[in-house]
Amino acid sequence: MYLSSWRTGKHPERMLRLLESPGGARAAVIANAVDALPLAERRAAAEREIHALTDLGLRPEEVDLRAFFDQDQNRVAAELRAFPLLWVRGGNVFVLRQALARSGADRAITELLQQDAVVYAGYSAGACVLAPDLHGLERCDDPQAVHTAYGAPARFDGLAVIDYAVVPHIDSPGHPESEILGTVADHYRSQGIAHRTLRDGQTIVIDGNATAVH
Repeated sequence: MYLSSWRTGKHPERMLRLLESPGGARAAVIANAVDALPLAERRAAAEREIHALTDLGLRPEEVDLRAFFDQDQNRVAAELRAFPLLWVRGGNVFVLRQALARSGADRAITELLQQDAVVYAGYSAGACVLAPDLHGLERCDDPQAVHTAYGAPARFDGLAVIDYAVVPHIDSPGHPESEILGTVADHYRSQGIAHRTLRDGQTIVIDGNATAVH
């Protein structure tokens, strides 16, 4: 896994090293964290990720989880399995969580990671959603955005792929959410909640049993 605070981080080559054949590898861009945005803004947000991954020599294409809502969960599992790399962009973590659940991608991604069949990469909300629990992040991301996007309430359970919360954009003056996420980290610290903080540019790289922050 390659978990970044902001976009591809300062060392995207470390993400490429996790792939068996990085040159021209297919990458699924999951941009559902921005589903509550107006259509034109959402489209631009997804295209930005596609351009960034193309510049790294990958072959990205968007997999819109909304196409799999309320369908047989085997469909999304088969779709995601076709990609060596899943790139999950930032946005609203609660919107992303709902999209993952309603499409069945949450279960599919967990199983693919257990099988070591995919590289999971992403930033901000794409990293945060992997925690066991999302409580605390409502200080930054509005849970009401889930109703805006899908007409549903927010859920606060994470995927529990990792056993700690990721708090991005810490000490990152150029990011508008840096200060509020500092209060999230303070809250986790005061409550004894396991977490790791990332400055913009930093990444957590998990390769087998080895975890490193770069």
